[in-house]
Amino acid sequence: MLNFIYIWLCKSSCNKALLRNKNKPNMNRIYILLSFSSLLIFTSAFGDTTFVEDDIKLQTANGDIAGTITVPKDTKRMPIVIFVAGSGPVDRNGNLPMANNDGFKKLASALAEDGIASLRYDKRGIGESALAGGNEGDLKFEDFINDLSAWISLTKKDKRFSKIIVAGHSEGSLIGMVASIEADGFISIAGAGEPVDKVLKRQLSTQPKQIQEFSYPIIDSLKLGKRVENVNPMLFNLFRPSVQPYLISWMKYDPKSEIKKLKIPVLILQGTNDIQVTVDDATKLSTANPAAHLVLIENMNHVFRIVEGESREVNFAAYNNPQLPIAKKLVSSIISFVKEI
Repeated sequence: MLNFIYIWLCKSSCNKALLRNKNKPNMNRIYILLSFSSLLIFTSAFGDTTFVEDDIKLQTANGDIAGTITVPKDTKRMPIVIFVAGSGPVDRNGNLPMANNDGFKKLASALAEDGIASLRYDKRGIGESALAGGNEGDLKFEDFINDLSAWISLTKKDKRFSKIIVAGHSEGSLIGMVASIEADGFISIAGAGEPVDKVLKRQLSTQPKQIQEFSYPIIDSLKLGKRVENVNPMLFNLFRPSVQPYLISWMKYDPKSEIKKLKIPVLILQGTNDIQVTVDDATKLSTANPAAHLVLIENMNHVFRIVEGESREVNFAAYNNPQLPIAKKLVSSIISFVKEI
């Protein structure tokens, strides 16, 4: 089963299949990110007694991108962390359509309790940003980068915030690396240490030889920027023509090269029980940027939960259990990093 690839690239039916540990999940489409303008609209919403949450909308020509800004009460000047979600239909809270864990929402609350604000948002085509979606074939990796850059620029205009830190999770780590040249600090959470073409081959290496023989030439072609019209039906969901432009644009970026460019403080966080991204990935990022601070969190999985043992079933079950607390070391590491900048 192509566990990790499908989590990255598929919609609800695929994620539901993953969580049930099926062998042949059905993939639908990657969500779309299009161009945007630079206007924020604030509408009131209220959190608990320690912080206030406001709805934010980034107006674009194709529809609004919706987000949430969490601000500690009684704090006039504070740092803010912008969360960048990974690929697939992950909303601002860190949830999938059939797997709710509230990872980002819980992390935002924890940071607010320590005087740190945060911004999280639904990607285009996701959640309340659904109307901003478009044709799958129009999506490019650079659109995600530009989108984050817009949020950084707009956040800088808010005088409440003393510094801006980007925290990218999974694919969002690479997006954050590129855009964070405009930020004051960068945090990679479960970020891959290799270009996506190598990641795909690594994950496909556990599949039957026939799958590898069909898929590797396609990956090699996309790496060269060449589309493949004739895709074997068993691989169509992964390499269908409409998704190839996005994959081609994604493959241009090497996380090691991008993190090396950063001259701002960098924190690399990685769980040791993450079955999507490995400790080796984090080590490669750390080696590429020796000034970065690497923190390994014992038994933390991909969605910030502590999971004991090697059972994939137990690990995936945590993806759909919002009652589980997020790892304390994750929270404390981010707080320490932000306050030391």
